[in-house]
Amino acid sequence: MYKDSKRNILLYVIAIALLAIALLWTYKVVDNYRTNDNSEESMAAIKAAVERAALQCYVIEGAYPVDLRYLEDNYGLKINTEKYYVVYNAYAENQLPDIRVAKK
Repeated sequence: MYKDSKRNILLYVIAIALLAIALLWTYKVVDNYRTNDNSEESMAAIKAAVERAALQCYVIEGAYPVDLRYLEDNYGLKINTEKYYVVYNAYAENQLPDIRVAKK
């Protein structure tokens, strides 16, 4: 009877450990999905903010800015450069620059 009691306790410990592993794995999958979903929305929001600031500059000054730094310095644009890369290519003063956002 003593051996059966040890075996039952061991089975309970294994079952609880497997359940804990399954719960942690599920949490990681859901958290990863949520993070990726927010990243796409954040990148779209950053691109839209840069486009709005560039358009505002065009309306006020008559030309699109040459670089992103100008928008940050003069139009209050703030970008989290620790999380995202922003590529800003201005081709001409009268054409909307090519703006691309990527996660680091």
